[in-house]
Amino acid sequence: MADPTFRDTHSISALQAAFIDWARTDGRTWVYLLKALTAAFLALGIAMRLDLPQPRTAMTTVFIVMQPQSGAILAKSFYRIGGTLVGLVATLFLIAVFAPQRELFLGALAIWTGVCTAGAARNRNFRSYGFLLAGYTAALIGIPAAQHPDGAFLSALTRAAEVTLGVLCAGFVGALVLPQQASLQMRTTVRARFSAFVEYVAAALSGRVEREQIERTNARFLAEIVGFEAMRSVAVFEGPETRARSGRLARLNSEFMTASTRFHALHQLMNRLRSAGAMQAVNALEPYFKELAPLLHTPGEPVLSATDAAGSARKLEALKAALPRRVREARAALAEQPGFALLDFDTGAELLYRFVDDMHAYALTYASLATTTHERERWPERYEPKTNTVLTLIAGARGAIVMAALSVFWIATAWPNGAMLVLNAAAVCALASSSAHPTRMTYQMAVGTILATIFGFIEVFGVYPHIDGFPLLCAALTPPLALGIWMTTRPKLVGYGAGYCIFFCVLAGPDNLLAYHPAGFANDAIALVLSMAACALAYSVLLPPSTPWLRAHLLADLRRQVVLACRAPLAPVRARFESRARDLAFQAHALMERDAAAQRDALAWLIAVLEVGHAVIDLRRELSALPSDARYAATMPWRRAIAQSGKALIALFARPTDRRLDTALAANFDAIAATQQALAAFAPLREDRHRLQRILSYLHFVRTALIDPQSPLARYAGGAVSRDRAAHA
Repeated sequence: MADPTFRDTHSISALQAAFIDWARTDGRTWVYLLKALTAAFLALGIAMRLDLPQPRTAMTTVFIVMQPQSGAILAKSFYRIGGTLVGLVATLFLIAVFAPQRELFLGALAIWTGVCTAGAARNRNFRSYGFLLAGYTAALIGIPAAQHPDGAFLSALTRAAEVTLGVLCAGFVGALVLPQQASLQMRTTVRARFSAFVEYVAAALSGRVEREQIERTNARFLAEIVGFEAMRSVAVFEGPETRARSGRLARLNSEFMTASTRFHALHQLMNRLRSAGAMQAVNALEPYFKELAPLLHTPGEPVLSATDAAGSARKLEALKAALPRRVREARAALAEQPGFALLDFDTGAELLYRFVDDMHAYALTYASLATTTHERERWPERYEPKTNTVLTLIAGARGAIVMAALSVFWIATAWPNGAMLVLNAAAVCALASSSAHPTRMTYQMAVGTILATIFGFIEVFGVYPHIDGFPLLCAALTPPLALGIWMTTRPKLVGYGAGYCIFFCVLAGPDNLLAYHPAGFANDAIALVLSMAACALAYSVLLPPSTPWLRAHLLADLRRQVVLACRAPLAPVRARFESRARDLAFQAHALMERDAAAQRDALAWLIAVLEVGHAVIDLRRELSALPSDARYAATMPWRRAIAQSGKALIALFARPTDRRLDTALAANFDAIAATQQALAAFAPLREDRHRLQRILSYLHFVRTALIDPQSPLARYAGGAVSRDRAAHA
């Protein structure tokens, strides 16, 4: 018979496990729901106590700012307050200059809204809210105030006070009441990403990774890089501990990009050598890979902390120190074998050393996070997600056109609720411009607004007349608001929830003096839905993001990053090139969400661009380190051949064609031959000879990337490419 004490202990343990699981999932949703309601009612109560004209504005602001994580709330609040102040100044300026002429004022407001919409689209992080509020505040304050210019200054100040109150209440509740910190999630992300990457490297080195898995891994890495930077920009608002590590976290992201790109290049080179039948070079390099894998990941002992990363860094440092001597000794032995392709071995060995070096730096930065301050904190480069310039300009022009069109409609119809129509369009255009799918976003917000209209009508005309006092008001508002907050916690319902929460407050949010006017309520609801319909129509008709032309433009911009690698100043070029290329690929990947083939094509172009771009940057660094000697001058034939090869690469990636691919391959072949001839013509010093060999390795790797049958450049392959592949094999 079982021991009752044992059964009771087992039951308690099961209950504890169930509670912990609930707290990590649905429990967080309930905590966020209660915090959002608390912040909204706090803002509403203070606004009513201060007798502000529209307390509903403070409550609406809470739902615009509120986020599950305290750092996200503070970041959003910071930029929202800044945008509100900028919008306030712009409003007063526009009213002072254009208020007597309504048409000129609305035209200037449309232009200002377009500029702010472009800024919101350009910055795909919390900075977008600053631009959003700068445009929305100008419309929110300016349109009503322009109709009564004598009270514009006071109206602008009170509206800014309402917005600021909502921001402060959201930040106060989010930071102090059961805070959920992004910094804690960031630690988990850092640990999980490092462990996942070294496991992936170990599996790939042992040949256990299929091409489909490589594609999935690269797509995941792409999303993680962008998400990591967004999380870092939020976490710095949470306290001095995270701010003290912000530079290292940015560096960690950059070093992860470099290490993952380098490893992929090494892995691809080995696959190309196998496909070409160069098994002698493969067999000579594989012992190093078998030695490297256990240094990164020991089965059963994953790297889980900064201390573990420090151990990996020490092992990698020892390998890095010994590797050049061992490679030279192996190369000397291989050179004695007749017909051995030394250039293949040199290229693989150079990429291996660079990967070990990059992985060592990545592990060192991860290990440095264990201390509050560290010298690796000094890192000037930042990953800044920026939307493509053409897409940004289109978003700004679209926002200005929508505002102008709705303003013309308002003036032509003299609709009393036209002000609501125009100012809401300003907010929706800016809000949707930062979304990867703005048409879907505006549609979902419109549906949420219709739902808010139904519940708001019931609340205003069915509930408000029967309650008295602030506690009962909060109790009456809790059920409908809780529904909207719950929707915002579900990824597929975020757009519906945002539209519902925000516009429920706009339509049914209480003021100090309630007015029961069904016709006015209906007109406001119609104006809100019409403004969203107009925005959705604009995003569907005026160069929608899903149009093939925009997709092609994004890929062309991605390919042009090779031009950046070839021509940009050398010091900051690697971080700029890497982050810019990955960010463009992320934008293209998001736009092609429903087209798996197009997504694979975008990832393939990203891989080709990263491989060639990194090789070009390494080549430029080696060339810049050559001594000041006439034999190494830029006017020497072998240097001119390398420069011509770079020009051919720029032309190829700017606009790929069969002829340009053949030209790039021919120029690359000439550069390799000229460099080999120069190396044989004179006896350089040992370090200079090694540098020239590294230059040859990078040129050779570029050639292998250009003739790779799995590269997107293969579609432009002609007879010359086929002959080059045969010669390479």
